[in-house]
Amino acid sequence: MTDADLIADAASRALLVVLEVAAPVVVPIVVVALVVGLVQAATSINEASLSFIPKLLAAGGALALGGALMLRLLTDFTHELYGRIPDLLR
Repeated sequence: MTDADLIADAASRALLVVLEVAAPVVVPIVVVALVVGLVQAATSINEASLSFIPKLLAAGGALALGGALMLRLLTDFTHELYGRIPDLLR
């Protein structure tokens, strides 16, 4: 593999890891925001804290449930990336 191929592969793997780490937090927040938005539209209540607190709780719950997996993904990717350094120096 050439240097450009190694860098392109590392960049594509980095984007995949970013998606894998961000999705478990972003998806519940989007779902909660959609539900709260529908409730606010139906009841005509436009309180800012009413939409912020449920999203904060969803993010905290997602981090509590999937935080260890996210950390494992990041550390595995970091070890993989550090292992590729000698190939880049050749």
